[in-house]
Amino acid sequence: MSRTWPLATQAPFHLEATVRVLQRRPANPVDVWECGRYLRLLSTSEGGALVEVWNHGTVDAPDVRFAIRSGAASSGARREAGRLVRRILGLDVNPVPLQRAAEGRCGASAPERALRGLRPPRFADLFEAFANVVPFQQLSLDAGVAIISRLVAKFGSRIEHDGRHFHAFPVAQRVADAHPDALRACGLSARKAQVLRDLARLVTSGAITEAQLLALGTDAARAVLMDLPGIGPWSADLVLLRGLGRIDVFPPGDAGAQRGLRVLMGLPSGAPLGKVIESFDPCRGYLYFLVLGGQLLGRRLIHAAPELARGSGVVGRRVRRSASGKVPTGKSTK
Repeated sequence: MSRTWPLATQAPFHLEATVRVLQRRPANPVDVWECGRYLRLLSTSEGGALVEVWNHGTVDAPDVRFAIRSGAASSGARREAGRLVRRILGLDVNPVPLQRAAEGRCGASAPERALRGLRPPRFADLFEAFANVVPFQQLSLDAGVAIISRLVAKFGSRIEHDGRHFHAFPVAQRVADAHPDALRACGLSARKAQVLRDLARLVTSGAITEAQLLALGTDAARAVLMDLPGIGPWSADLVLLRGLGRIDVFPPGDAGAQRGLRVLMGLPSGAPLGKVIESFDPCRGYLYFLVLGGQLLGRRLIHAAPELARGSGVVGRRVRRSASGKVPTGKSTK
């Protein structure tokens, strides 16, 4: 039996909604959701670590835990895996301003209540963000996911556990060294294959780093990204939002997101959206995740969060549990 470790988490936290929005589609071969648990093969400095994450508590009293089921399991790998899980699932994002920005704003269907506890997820590193944006340029979500699946199968490492193979997202070096024809065989156009390889080389050489971008304000970081090959305004803002966690960004010109936003807000087709998006400032990016979450709710891929009793006061409470799972008294924070 693998040892488990707690992940301190502010309430509310909707694990399923967060993972589904991270996945975008169930066919995602890297971020796996099954039987109420999140599974991912993470790349650590000590090798691959197959991590399993679950919520032993509830949306409003989360008791989030993780275990390493296979692969690198030293104390160093465990700490690294824990940090990556926190990043990917947005566990260090304060849910209070997100909930307040969304409350009562999303039309008659009120999906913000069903998605209560959704956190803004992030890709594991900068290259993964680039590689999850470039293939989707001017393509449908399903077509982009299919290309990503082929890239993962060809260039990602894998590990076997309980008779199954789990795949890690390709590291930048593998793509930097790839022949363009191998990338094109995954479904990328010649232009996108070259762009993705160029971006991988910039990352591996240190010419562009996450630390460099995080040190800049949003506008300055956007300008740096738009100087890179194949990165326009839409791609830059998706990297900022889904890669760097810039929750103030709503990617421009995304036709699918705009259609979904009109549905989310109960607006007629063609209705202008500028004022709606700006009204969510500084949480514009959370609106983007609500749109995707609302679509996944409609597909019955997310179970709605339970109704919150009035006056319960659980929003913003951080639940800390010992390794035994007991909740210490008097330890919640706002």
